[in-house]
Amino acid sequence: MKFRTEVDIKPWSEPIGYDSHIVCLGSCFAQNIARCLERSKFRVVESPTGILFNPSSIARSMEMMANGTVDRASLIETDGRYLSYDFHSSLSGSSPEEATTMMQEALRIGRKAIQESDLVIVTLGTAWAYTLIERGNVVANCHKQPAALFERKLLTINEITDALEHIVEHAPRRVLLTISPVRHIGEGVEDNSLSKALLRVAVNEIVSKHRDRVAYFPAYEIMMDDLRDYRFYDSDMVHPSELAIGYITDKFFDAALSKEAKTLKQRVDKIVQATEHRPFNPTSEAYRRFVEQQLAAISAIEGVDLSKEKSYFESALQINL
Repeated sequence: MKFRTEVDIKPWSEPIGYDSHIVCLGSCFAQNIARCLERSKFRVVESPTGILFNPSSIARSMEMMANGTVDRASLIETDGRYLSYDFHSSLSGSSPEEATTMMQEALRIGRKAIQESDLVIVTLGTAWAYTLIERGNVVANCHKQPAALFERKLLTINEITDALEHIVEHAPRRVLLTISPVRHIGEGVEDNSLSKALLRVAVNEIVSKHRDRVAYFPAYEIMMDDLRDYRFYDSDMVHPSELAIGYITDKFFDAALSKEAKTLKQRVDKIVQATEHRPFNPTSEAYRRFVEQQLAAISAIEGVDLSKEKSYFESALQINL
């Protein structure tokens, strides 16, 4: 008997490896994927302009990265900090000049990362967006400004597909689209369901149109159908738990990685996990042998940046001597 519905994901025809350059953009689940890739030492750049939830804001971000310019008119001052409606609040400054410099650097990093990318992973959070009434444009972040300044709107299928077309246009090679499994219940359960449905329809249109280089990864479906139990949510009952994130990203790795990359990932993960080992006696002979084994394992791996782990174990060896 089967007591769950496991989502079957076919292996990619063009898998990624440790030589692949990856960029993750979009919602907080894009951040989750990026950090799992980063932990396993893949070459990944995470959301240079910060977390973005709706497809229009993601497309706008990629356009700004391509142009490399910050719209100074989008800057606002609140509590002594200057922010932009086009950027996440983590990118701000104590003066317009400081904020602009920080944002332009983020755009530079993003532009370089996208130009070099073999894969751009875009995670869509919601089809709901907020427009600045005074200017009529969709904002990436309201920055807790008065609600009267904004109008809440549901993006249409055409608006979503147009945004996705711009995203595909700015990505030089392959694009992976996915829908965040995070429940945006602040919008209301019904509105969240409607939002996810619109995103899924629009994504299907784009994937069908660009099958040569655009694919879909069913993170949302894995969470809703395979992991359909509240024990797989965090305490807020909105975000997936660490266990769920690990399960979904393992599904991603199984489908996306080449055979060689999977084997190498196992070796890399063991070394990374070894840095988290806290010895009972750091001056013991047993721990010295353990450290030497890790250094030997690192030296046997080529093409992966394990300099941080190497430095850690070299320092541990000095303490042990």
